[in-house]
Amino acid sequence: MTSLPASVGETLELLKRGRYVADRSLATAAYLALALKRPLFLEGEAGVGKTEIAKVLAETLGRKLIRLQCYEGLDVAAAVYEWNYARQMIEIRLAEAGSESRETVEEEIFSEKFLIRRPLLQALEPDVAGPPVLLIDELDRTDEPFEAYLLEVLSDFQVTIPELGTIKAAEPPIVVITSNRTREIHDALKRRCFYYWVDYPSAERELEILRLKAPGAAEALTREVVAFVHKLREMELFKQPGVAETIDWAQALMQLDVLALTPEAIDDTLGVLLKYQDDIAKIQGSEAQRLLNQVKAELAAAQ
Repeated sequence: MTSLPASVGETLELLKRGRYVADRSLATAAYLALALKRPLFLEGEAGVGKTEIAKVLAETLGRKLIRLQCYEGLDVAAAVYEWNYARQMIEIRLAEAGSESRETVEEEIFSEKFLIRRPLLQALEPDVAGPPVLLIDELDRTDEPFEAYLLEVLSDFQVTIPELGTIKAAEPPIVVITSNRTREIHDALKRRCFYYWVDYPSAERELEILRLKAPGAAEALTREVVAFVHKLREMELFKQPGVAETIDWAQALMQLDVLALTPEAIDDTLGVLLKYQDDIAKIQGSEAQRLLNQVKAELAAAQ
């Protein structure tokens, strides 16, 4: 287990060791969340690296990563706990065949050995490696009632189970919450967190990311890929490519032995970069050629 960083600079180094390129403002938010034991709420477009922050923190700190993937209709049984009904029924049948009293059976079947722990409850349990990293991913996909349920968990790091009582964490987990902002998250929940908007990186930072994540790519190709992606982000598209798509595209081009962008290479691989047919149709052909000409002219001028 690695000790928590003692400064913003150490947090930057921690993220860097996990091959995550962050600016100082993001490292500051992460450091404060770790030092003051508050959840870190990360909001931004899909594919900008929000989820990766939780993974990197778990890896570099030597903690267990517990992930709760949110979706519409997520409830307490899937997120917190449920009773093992099949085992309870077997226990009841065995008790009926014996001579145990009803009170004894009820007490037995609602004990912890019949409890199935889901991610939120798992995150409250002590661990020899230290409190785990709890990733609540894409919270905006859930319903508001579940969001309201989280208030108790995030305020006091405890869960109330009617049959057992209140289970409270001896030490709070490291909580990272992400949202793609498909809907607004209630202020009551945001107030319990430190908030940070994860934006698309600058061209310089994205170059640094690509050199880390696709180290085998030719330098000329890396620069052209980043410049082309930034041109796309200036356009009116249904879904602009995120950093994850930039990395995927560079790796796909490497697999095809592409050393420099060409109109043909772009047209053949746009499905790696863009995820909607209307966007692909808008860029393919003459528009891809126009953007590529701009990219090559600007890179040549910069050199």
